[in-house]
Amino acid sequence: MDLVPALEEPLKKVLGPATAKVMAEHLGLHTVGDLLHHYPRRYEERGQLTHLADLPMDEHVTVVAQVADARLHTFASAKAPRGKGQRLEVTITDGSGRLQLVFFGNGVHKPHKELLPGTRALFAGKVSVFNRRLQLAHPAYELLRGEDVAETVDSWAGALIPIYPATAKLESWKIAKSIQTVLPSAQEALDPLPDALREGRSLVPLPEALLKIHRPHTKADIADARNRLKWDEAFVLQVALARRRHADAQLPAVARVPASDGLLTAFDADLPFTLTEGQQKVSREIFDDLATEHPMHRLLQGEVGSGKTLVALRAMLAVVDAGGQAAMLAPTEVLAQQHHRSIVEMMGELAEGGMLGGSEQATKVVLLTGSMGAAARRQALLDLVTGEAGMVIGTHALIEDKVQFHDLGLVVVDEQHRFGVEQRDALRGKGRQPPHLLVMTATPIPRTVAMTVFGDLETSVLDQLPAGRSPIASHVVPSADKPHFLARAWERVREEVGNGHQAYVVCPRIGDDEDEPKKARKSPEDEAEKRPPLAVLDVAGQLAKGPLQGLRVEVLHGRMPPEDKDAVMRRFAAGGTDVLVATTVIEVGVNVPNSTAMVIMDADRFGVSQLHQLRGRVGRGSAPGLCLLVTDMPEASAARQRLNAVASTLDGFELSRIDLEQRREGDVLGQAQSGARSSLRVLAVIDDEEIIAEAREEAAAVVAADPELERLPGLRTALDALLDEDREQYLDKG
Repeated sequence: MDLVPALEEPLKKVLGPATAKVMAEHLGLHTVGDLLHHYPRRYEERGQLTHLADLPMDEHVTVVAQVADARLHTFASAKAPRGKGQRLEVTITDGSGRLQLVFFGNGVHKPHKELLPGTRALFAGKVSVFNRRLQLAHPAYELLRGEDVAETVDSWAGALIPIYPATAKLESWKIAKSIQTVLPSAQEALDPLPDALREGRSLVPLPEALLKIHRPHTKADIADARNRLKWDEAFVLQVALARRRHADAQLPAVARVPASDGLLTAFDADLPFTLTEGQQKVSREIFDDLATEHPMHRLLQGEVGSGKTLVALRAMLAVVDAGGQAAMLAPTEVLAQQHHRSIVEMMGELAEGGMLGGSEQATKVVLLTGSMGAAARRQALLDLVTGEAGMVIGTHALIEDKVQFHDLGLVVVDEQHRFGVEQRDALRGKGRQPPHLLVMTATPIPRTVAMTVFGDLETSVLDQLPAGRSPIASHVVPSADKPHFLARAWERVREEVGNGHQAYVVCPRIGDDEDEPKKARKSPEDEAEKRPPLAVLDVAGQLAKGPLQGLRVEVLHGRMPPEDKDAVMRRFAAGGTDVLVATTVIEVGVNVPNSTAMVIMDADRFGVSQLHQLRGRVGRGSAPGLCLLVTDMPEASAARQRLNAVASTLDGFELSRIDLEQRREGDVLGQAQSGARSSLRVLAVIDDEEIIAEAREEAAAVVAADPELERLPGLRTALDALLDEDREQYLDKG
């Protein structure tokens, strides 16, 4: 009978079913190996106290503090009408700040005896506010007794106490005790790093790193361990991506070289402006890829308005020139229709293939969306299968089985983060051989995140704005502190409309019954939190009757029927509407050069990158743009600092760094890594840029030499733990 390797042993066999159940359900830990890789979030020093002033609201925290004061109050209540209800209030201190602990009812007796003034302990609970003071209600606690108490000394070896990511059901010190139980198994951990790599970088062996991260004696131990474990994470992840790149590079593709006097030449000759240096450079990178017999996999990053669509269109024309077909996949119908309109306009008679008056180099450009009429859809499908249409722009309707191509040569995906790898691969399967792939995103992604999330794609960046684009002025409008600023914001909108321009007003919510918010928390201090986010339908009505009375105000949101959405966008694009009150459906790709002002209501409810995307919808013509970020949040709040950062720079890459620094690593990679999301425990994509870049190089070399990793069983095991077989496909899922 095979023995289960120590690290694969289920926790329920080692720790007992009750603890194992909580670990599985609340922390996603199932095996001894999972628990060994559940690293401390930070360390407290036995003699030092936590800084209480910095505690985050609504989070489960663990702190080391000293009891300053404990009072037992007796009161009458419905359950104890004779004044026998009891409440214990304990004040703990770190020397600079204080925190109130509250215990009720039968829960007061033990803490009343144990939490005497001067006692030090670890306390764990959820931070809330009561009567404008921070408090922990019914916290769990573990006394830090003197050095003579053997058990405590054993469980908190050394002066450094590990504080683990914990839950209300399982406190940090209970996790620490469970780790004590499994720590001997660390000796059997298989090392995923090749020996040469580990020795060349002076990294400690894996068993030693696991021991040092859970039971450090010094801060140097922690540094050694983290340095080693970061390398594991970066390297295993990059190996997974390198294997995907390697597999893709083995696929055959048809080289697509444009004819010297074909469609692309005719298009370029008609362009009323010259391409920016960036556009020329990126186009060369793309054309070089298209000319090879392996499929291109390229990510095109470009600031809002940097001319990505033009670069993508030239790539599509080159492929049509070379006898293939090109498909552009857009995330929404509104965007697909808009791309189709703008591409047909840019191409002019070159888009009139097969029509009277069309140029002889012309091709046909068709639109394919889910809501098209049956006749138009039938014609579009026919044009694609016969090859009559060289180009198609559509939504995921393009991926359906019914859609057949004559010879699909290039797929352009707009806004990768809205498409999964599954869809990408389904479309790829429609070519005789895998088509070339170009992914466009307007979300600036720092280099390390691009290497981590889009690690199977080569990256091109467009960072210059075309000549003639105007700067956007951005200002925060603190509506609670300074209500007259909000009144002035509406005046500015009227002024822009008076000058012949148009404006957007963006709200976080639609406001029909389907998206009513959940009941807000009852805490009286938190007025701003209690109010539901502002809604399009309410705000549009108030503006039309109030500050924007007399202007033509319309609404746009994702739950409208597609034909209504398109009609609203057409009217707005044609100048038939003055102010469009919308949800974030306008975030991506909507292009109305005449709109110069945007007011974002409850701006603090949007992420930094999203605000930057939204703002990119104005200032697209020659008139300067204006973006007003309206918020109720007080000046000192983190939300206000985020908005100030957005208002202070138009550099999307800078903002994406700020965004990453303010969010947790897990959110950053979000769904971008279905398999790897939980894998980043000590690696920080912003701070560890060098490690990620070096790991990518090392991974590429290892995979080139040994694609199946036959000589590296430890690495294979780590990869299998990171991804089960089918997950490797979706690692870079956007």
